[in-house]
Amino acid sequence: MKILSSNCLLIILLCFVAGVIQIDALNLTCTSRLSPCFLYLMPCPSECPTTSSANPKAKVCYVNCKSPVCQAECKNRRANCNSPGAACLDPRFIGGDGIVFYFHGKKGEHFSLVSDLNLQINARFIGLRPAGRTRDYTWIQALGILVDSHTFSLEATRASAWNDEIDHLKFSFDGKELSVAEGYLSAWNSPENDLKVERTSNRNSVVVTLPEIAEILINVVPITKEDDRIHNYQIPSDDCFAHLEVQFKFFGLSSKVEGVLGRTYQPDFQNPAKPGVAMPVVGGEDKYRTTSLLSADCHSCLFSPAGVLDQKDTVTMKYGTLDCTGGATSGMGIVCRK
Repeated sequence: MKILSSNCLLIILLCFVAGVIQIDALNLTCTSRLSPCFLYLMPCPSECPTTSSANPKAKVCYVNCKSPVCQAECKNRRANCNSPGAACLDPRFIGGDGIVFYFHGKKGEHFSLVSDLNLQINARFIGLRPAGRTRDYTWIQALGILVDSHTFSLEATRASAWNDEIDHLKFSFDGKELSVAEGYLSAWNSPENDLKVERTSNRNSVVVTLPEIAEILINVVPITKEDDRIHNYQIPSDDCFAHLEVQFKFFGLSSKVEGVLGRTYQPDFQNPAKPGVAMPVVGGEDKYRTTSLLSADCHSCLFSPAGVLDQKDTVTMKYGTLDCTGGATSGMGIVCRK
């Protein structure tokens, strides 16, 4: 009888310990004091029970403190070119409104993708124009970020031929080159912890986090021979045009936000992209051209080094973190449009 009682007690104790471990591992808390979810305890979905994984392709659990509902969500840690906030290919964008559009820009020039009071994100375009073409084929080669008084840049380095075993990423912070060690989950934090770079694979994929402002998922990819054949880019043999695939997630843009992509997050924005067109191209080169990767001097730029959101302004970004690959509706009562 004593043995039976001891066994029962042991089983109860093991169950209790297992429950405590499960609670610690599967619950997250929003720590943003500005969020209505502040200090809420939120269980992770069974699909993504942890905040990290040994598998770079696995979804992980996170808390979106700006979401309309206070619950933990699953996310991919690599750029998804078919979700809102994406900028991939010959730049093909998906706006905050879910509408697909193309912005070609010009090779060798810089354009503002997002410009707000406290955030500026520019892109450098690379490209080529084969004989007989009326415009450049272009791709995003670098991103420049201005936030508060800091600058950060990330670029895909030139490669004559693609090699997955070589890292094609180059970084700088406040004008000085920085190194992020190769290896999945290797990370670098700024001195004030207001910017973090973390690798989401051993090489060529990172996530850049600006706490409570933005998260940027980035992959470096080449133009493949198949891409070249299908689109007739006529890529030279000594350059594979390594470029960036990017997905932006914003956590508090103002209602006045500007930029090629940023304007699609304005609450009353009317997207000029024509529905039903295979490649709906929008203009704006003159409005959004900047003189360098790290300048905020375009005609429509709003950024100020000391930019602070007007507390009376409407925070527009509530849905840019949705994954629209699951169908027309992907939760939160918001319809994903293509």
